[in-house]
Amino acid sequence: MTIVRWDSSRDLSALQQQDNLSRLQQETLSRMFEGYYRRPQEDLNRGAWVPVVDIYSNGHDLVLKAELPDMKEDQFELTVEDNTLTLRGEKKLNTEIAEEHFHRIERSYGSFARSFALPPTVDAGKVNAEYRAGVLTVRLPLREEAKPRHIKVAIAVAA
Repeated sequence: MTIVRWDSSRDLSALQQQDNLSRLQQETLSRMFEGYYRRPQEDLNRGAWVPVVDIYSNGHDLVLKAELPDMKEDQFELTVEDNTLTLRGEKKLNTEIAEEHFHRIERSYGSFARSFALPPTVDAGKVNAEYRAGVLTVRLPLREEAKPRHIKVAIAVAA
């Protein structure tokens, strides 16, 4: 099964292009979704950004990879408490460039927090993390009893 990221703007565009919609209906749809698809400047200050993550298992660990582009290690923190992994921080707009000098701001900025419930198979005391090239990689080792085991099957000889 292929995972496909849903793009609501593509669906809206297809809806607007249907021949059976009147011009008034198309304009109404456009106005309804105008603020949804174009983020106003004030949203940048209200935490409109959340880092995306991938989570997978490699048989020995659960691995979480979070994209934290253009961030330094002191701008985010990672905690494990009560079987919950929490990633929080703040991505700030570069203050060295005056806001009036920007022609366009499309990247999102703001405070964020993501929490993930850890399964009981994770050994929370052995979690480790590495940050490189804008990607945080968190390794959550599985408890020994949760790791897959190969069982050798004995073949009985018929008498």
